[in-house]
Amino acid sequence: MQLHAIDIAIILVYIGATLFIGFWISSRASKNMKSYFLGGNKLPWYALGLSNASGMFDVAGTMWLVSLLFVYGLKSVFIPWLWPVFNQIFLMVFLSIWMRRSGAMTGAEWITLRFGDGPSARLSHLIVVLFALMLVLAYMAYGFLGIGKLSAQFMPLDLADILNLHLFLPDALQGAGLTSDLALERDALMTRYNEQAWGVVVVVLTTLYVIKGGMYSVVFTEVMQFCVMTVASLGIAWIAFSHTSPEMIEAAIPEGWANPFFGWELGLDWSNLIPSANDKIANEGYSLFGIFFALVLLKGVFISMAGPAPNYDMQRILSARTPVEAAKMSWFVNCVLIVPRYFLIAGLVVLALVYFSDELRAQGSAADFEAILPFALSEFIPAGLLGLALAGLLAAFMSSFAAPLNAAPAYVVNDIYKKYINPNASDRTYMRLSYLVSALFVIIGTFAGLFLTSIDGVVNIVIAGLYGGYTAANVVKWYWWRMNGYGYFWGMLVGIALSLLLGFPETEILAELFGLSPALTPLVAFPFFFIASMAAIVIASKMTPATDIAVLQEFYLRTRPWGFWGPVQKSLEDAGRAVAPNRDFKRDMINVAVGIVWQTSLVAFPIFIVIRHWEKAGIAAGLIVVTSIFLKIFWYDRLQDYAPDYTPPASA
Repeated sequence: MQLHAIDIAIILVYIGATLFIGFWISSRASKNMKSYFLGGNKLPWYALGLSNASGMFDVAGTMWLVSLLFVYGLKSVFIPWLWPVFNQIFLMVFLSIWMRRSGAMTGAEWITLRFGDGPSARLSHLIVVLFALMLVLAYMAYGFLGIGKLSAQFMPLDLADILNLHLFLPDALQGAGLTSDLALERDALMTRYNEQAWGVVVVVLTTLYVIKGGMYSVVFTEVMQFCVMTVASLGIAWIAFSHTSPEMIEAAIPEGWANPFFGWELGLDWSNLIPSANDKIANEGYSLFGIFFALVLLKGVFISMAGPAPNYDMQRILSARTPVEAAKMSWFVNCVLIVPRYFLIAGLVVLALVYFSDELRAQGSAADFEAILPFALSEFIPAGLLGLALAGLLAAFMSSFAAPLNAAPAYVVNDIYKKYINPNASDRTYMRLSYLVSALFVIIGTFAGLFLTSIDGVVNIVIAGLYGGYTAANVVKWYWWRMNGYGYFWGMLVGIALSLLLGFPETEILAELFGLSPALTPLVAFPFFFIASMAAIVIASKMTPATDIAVLQEFYLRTRPWGFWGPVQKSLEDAGRAVAPNRDFKRDMINVAVGIVWQTSLVAFPIFIVIRHWEKAGIAAGLIVVTSIFLKIFWYDRLQDYAPDYTPPASA
């Protein structure tokens, strides 16, 4: 599709504005490490919240969510619990406060507060750095794949042709007179080359302002980007609303599609509409939806209790001015991200259901549900709004790419170079090295993205291979005083090693070793890997000395988590420093449960609006109001920066 001149102008203006803001604000970021990576802890919580929401509003994820809503209907609101999306509720209720109280710059630096600075703590420190950098590369490759797929659909130039990328085709696919099958294979490869070429172009543009401006550039540009995305999302929802009718939608969906509730089985049958959708459901393993829901809830709770992974979530939390502002930021992410994003998703899905179903049905088993988003945009969005929508999706990519790119040098420079190699270097040296590390990660992440073809595949690797291995050790570190650095290290190592093997579908090593089915899914395997990691944590911790009691006392005094901290509290009392324990476990868990209902209602509300199910939209709105009032009374009004009996150091 060729873009109208108006659309091209809008996209160019947006790119120019982003680069201008990024470079204009860079003088603030270049003062020192804290300014570069955390914005000097001077950014307001609402700006950080908008920035964090913008970073989650990514292209690849939006394509994935569009395909999920198309196939699974309202039941798809539970599938993103795989990440899990409700980790934001745990963060806002208590974990953002605990994390921000540390005063650390990165997750690895937090390890020093928890385990000290001995040999075991250094092992833990290094494995967190390794995990964080793996996560950065995975997110960068994932974002690269999504923006390439989108850009190649709409940009007026075929970069693969201009750059003569046909020279990189296999010899059998070069030249004239190819058979029809070989010609199709050649066209598919050239399409992929074009996607990759456009991905590289957008990556380079994003890299320019992130490297130069650090966290200040990331936040200020992402606030602008979020505004663009919100306007585009509401515009697309309105077009879907005006181009379809309830009768047209009902004719395009199977029975039960608009019902978020389910039984033992999913209860959707696409046989008479798009048979390949049934194949997608079977291949993804969601047919027995009751079992899936129970497993995803179990896994999601544990992952959420582990706290933020060392990515954009953690960096925004540590960038907040105070612990309470960190909690407010996590709350605000839910408010501003979900509703506009799901207006966009619902609008695209409704247009595709009514107008794209015939084409998907004609594709048979080769139906590409990830093509729904580009189709809906190209066929229905008018000039001007299309440019704004594409600028919004470009903004979404820039946000999701910029956030991990800002995190990577924080771990390499602050947690490796400064800690172990050159602790007394000048700020200028650290800043220059940060620029170099960012550029290096762009190259590596882009190179990894060149070998990826499926968004679903990357989601599987991230969810199974990375978050699966991260969970056990990072749950225990908050709630059990006896866990030491060796326990943390071995728990992380076992979890990541096992989960990564299963995270790559091509790997059958585990199946052969343990006599398991090669089709064992990451979700089903999670409990077994979690138990293995827990065993490693307990054995390693019990076989080695406990963390120095002075380190544990300082951590407990500052952070004040609930859990099994009795011996540490008693040691403080014996030393003449009696402190009040955290007795908020019950209240926090009730707030989490209410918060999950609140968040899920926020997801369902815009979908019901777009499909014109007014009664269900009213119920969702009522739940939002009731749960909001409950959270105002039992969460928001009771937030505290620190326990009343503790005065934080000035650096915190």
